[in-house]
Amino acid sequence: MQIKFSTKGSTLIISIIGELDHHSAETVRRKADYEIMKSTTKNLIFDFSQTTFMDSSGIGVIMGRYKNIEKLNGKAAAVNVNDQIARIFEMSGLSKIIPICDNIDSAIKMM
Repeated sequence: MQIKFSTKGSTLIISIIGELDHHSAETVRRKADYEIMKSTTKNLIFDFSQTTFMDSSGIGVIMGRYKNIEKLNGKAAAVNVNDQIARIFEMSGLSKIIPICDNIDSAIKMM
């Protein structure tokens, strides 16, 4: 698992490469929180274009970062979600609070 961060204006983009599961959740959580706090982040986009698998630990990571950005009056979105991750978003209820967009540009426009 790898995690990459990039920014577009005041939006932090978190790209998760590989599996987001109980083995990698704590690392993603720690690094994402650090990036959110150190920058001028207003909004957050989770890019799943290179995520091969996500389990319930990933739900916790996404939910926690969503709550952190919401405290800063920001918004979150998910992009490039594959079928497996879309099912997890749907079953967990994440899709009701974090919109799923086709790509980064449409997510930024929505915010």
